[in-house]
Amino acid sequence: MSPQLKTFFRNYHRPGGVKELLVLSLPMIISMACDGIMVFTDRLFLARVDSLQMNAVLGGGIALEVLLFFFIGLTGYSTALVAQYYGAAEKQNAPKATFQAMLIALLAWPIILLLKPVVISFFYLMHIPLSQVGYQIQYLNILAWCSVFGLLRHVLACYFSGIGHTRVVMNATLAALVVNIVLDYILIFGKLGIEPMGIRGAGIATVSGEAAAMLMLFYAYLRRNNRFEFGVLKSFRFNWLVMRTLLYYGSPAGLEMFLNFMAFACMVGLFQGQGEVAATASTIMFNWDMVSFIPLIGIEIGVTSLVGRYMGAGRTLLAEHAAYSGIKIGVFYSAAILLLFVSIPMQLVHVFHPDTPTAIYTQAVPIAVSMIRIAALYVLAEAVTVALVGALRGAGDTYFTMFASISVHWLFVPILYLSLNVFHLSVPLSWFFLILLFFVFGTVLMLRFRGGKWKKIKVIESVEKSN
Repeated sequence: MSPQLKTFFRNYHRPGGVKELLVLSLPMIISMACDGIMVFTDRLFLARVDSLQMNAVLGGGIALEVLLFFFIGLTGYSTALVAQYYGAAEKQNAPKATFQAMLIALLAWPIILLLKPVVISFFYLMHIPLSQVGYQIQYLNILAWCSVFGLLRHVLACYFSGIGHTRVVMNATLAALVVNIVLDYILIFGKLGIEPMGIRGAGIATVSGEAAAMLMLFYAYLRRNNRFEFGVLKSFRFNWLVMRTLLYYGSPAGLEMFLNFMAFACMVGLFQGQGEVAATASTIMFNWDMVSFIPLIGIEIGVTSLVGRYMGAGRTLLAEHAAYSGIKIGVFYSAAILLLFVSIPMQLVHVFHPDTPTAIYTQAVPIAVSMIRIAALYVLAEAVTVALVGALRGAGDTYFTMFASISVHWLFVPILYLSLNVFHLSVPLSWFFLILLFFVFGTVLMLRFRGGKWKKIKVIESVEKSN
């Protein structure tokens, strides 16, 4: 066996290596893939109804995520916080972080409902076809009113990810997937004597799946073994020290996700504002792009958890090794996606063909094919960036990742606007320019990571002082 191969297998099995990260991340990758399949199923079934409803699900779903993502990012930092307490052998403090995140989730729900009209006005600002807007508002309303299920599900998933019990999250997500697909089929097409609901049925199916997953996670959280090992029942009270830590380190992540997704929403709006053909082509591309990208979030969560655990234990070299293991897994995954996107893009586009062929769909096909081929490069860039972002967040370097990520994503918006509306370049070429800029972002993150400042950050303090 060559020395290089021996080194690979030694690093594969060592703490922080590919094997340990895969054991932790694989259930999260499956969970994220299931979430992607749920969204994909909504759009796939609605594509059989008409392209307008398929496009509206993308626009309405993105609008909801704009409203949610500050709170998702903020409470999501509880993964790193729980992992650091767990790594520092302070198990009783882990659920305290989770309960503070629950409080934030409950407070977020009325804020989301109050901000909903602002997002709806954005639909008209981006000149989205009026024939699509009505469906989009209908879908957004259903998701927004039931968003508390998704927020609490996310907080509980962060807890189990932080302590390394990712199989619990996977099982809950699989249950959500089954509920969503079954109800999608029944409600969208009108089976079992129910009138066809179209996009309204897709919304009801989605929130029903979220509610099912949330209930399963709550059950696991309150089970006897977890209650006694982590002192869960003692954690149900406000703790200022833990809340302050969560707000301080989580707010940059929340602001980053919120502003980045606003930028993404603007980009989708700019593509869809080019007319129904461009809207259909970009929706098909983003459907496949999001399905391929979402599993990478599972790698990011795994890296955040493992890096946080080793940082909490004071083992920075193993934390660094875990980050590089995440990059290796991500690149291997993205290479498979690249091969798929480049070799069979036409077949991927035809998955979304309407039952009754339309001129809009026919004209959108060649544009969507080109965009899917280009998206293969985007997934490759994302594979590296998610591992680096996960590592930096797990160590507490959230302010740098916030500034770098927001800057690059908001550069996308004027570049895309100029490309489409001033220079009148094609939709695929404009998409290609955005991906080139994303490679620059990955380079910036790598330089920050190799600089090593994140190794000196201390996140957790003794919570017992505040009790």
